[in-house]
Amino acid sequence: MRKRRYKKQEAELDITSFMNLMIILVPVLLMSMVFSHITVLDLTLPDISSSSTPNDDPKKEVLELVIENDQLLINYPAGAPLRRIPKITDEESGVDVYDWTMLSKVLQEVKRLLKDKDIDKDDILILSQPNTDYQTIVRAMDTVRSFKAVVAASVVDAELFPVISLGDAPVDDGGAR
Repeated sequence: MRKRRYKKQEAELDITSFMNLMIILVPVLLMSMVFSHITVLDLTLPDISSSSTPNDDPKKEVLELVIENDQLLINYPAGAPLRRIPKITDEESGVDVYDWTMLSKVLQEVKRLLKDKDIDKDDILILSQPNTDYQTIVRAMDTVRSFKAVVAASVVDAELFPVISLGDAPVDDGGAR
């Protein structure tokens, strides 16, 4: 008796349906993926020549925001106090905090007054004390950069002073000015 051996045929891999699935699945997954959003602010160092010598040109005057321990001080031109914004007491926590809403309103008014004088100013110098915490500086930069405005029934970020320079404020002497 002879035994017949059947040749086993090797199975052929059919990956066509798998490839079709991958062609559809990869773009869908990429489109639904949430990318992390990082915001970067371009900052500059203050120009030494502009703050040390007085200017006759009002368009080159420096607008300053000085963060002191007990208040925010807006100077225009540099060194000449324009407006003081004292800290307010937070109703929830009972601690003194900077009045960022008032700062935004004052800067909007300053921007409007400068526009009325045909001065197109988009830079500001933020001067902070050595003991100013990081969150206060970031909040100040966000406040001076833009404000919320309603345009055509939608809320947009309107530009205030987007070109921000950072520097050291004179040491606060306890508000003796």
